[in-house]
Amino acid sequence: MARGRLTGIEMLPEACAPIVAWAAGELQNRERSQTEIYKDFVSKLEGLAQEYRGELEFTIPSFTAFNRYSIKLATLTQRLNDTREIAATLADKFDAKASDDLTLIAAEAIKTLIFELLTNAGEAGIDAKGAMSLANALRSATQAQGASTARRQKVEKEFGEKVTEAVQAVAKAKGMSAETSDAILGQILGVQK
Repeated sequence: MARGRLTGIEMLPEACAPIVAWAAGELQNRERSQTEIYKDFVSKLEGLAQEYRGELEFTIPSFTAFNRYSIKLATLTQRLNDTREIAATLADKFDAKASDDLTLIAAEAIKTLIFELLTNAGEAGIDAKGAMSLANALRSATQAQGASTARRQKVEKEFGEKVTEAVQAVAKAKGMSAETSDAILGQILGVQK
């Protein structure tokens, strides 16, 4: 993949990274104008250059380069915020069981795709690199299945503990027998005590 030339900000030496990070934070805060931030950015870079007494050479990026950086940063920030909103919305709609089901479906789809590609390897033209990529995808899907199952088991265990505590507290307060509370737990958790 071809990459364009480096921007003025990307060409700054590593010693300037804290100043660039400061400018990025100021731009994201949106409390000051870009022009004001740029003036302080230039002042900080000039101060750094003086601090190094000519041992650190760099060109201070132009306002145009700073503006392009600002736009790129704003675009990236907006994409990240959009992604967070989408993830939050989806997380609210899916419980642990639905997430496990989705993980299982995705893993099975990857397994099916690998099987079909390997079966038609001559037609598909799969090479060693492609086979390695498919193996990595399958390994990742399998690990996700394991993590998803472990998470579901943890949630179920925590739910069972909370329900048991609640039923025991109610049984004690209402004077129910141990057999009655065990029967209630059996109905809720689907197990016989």
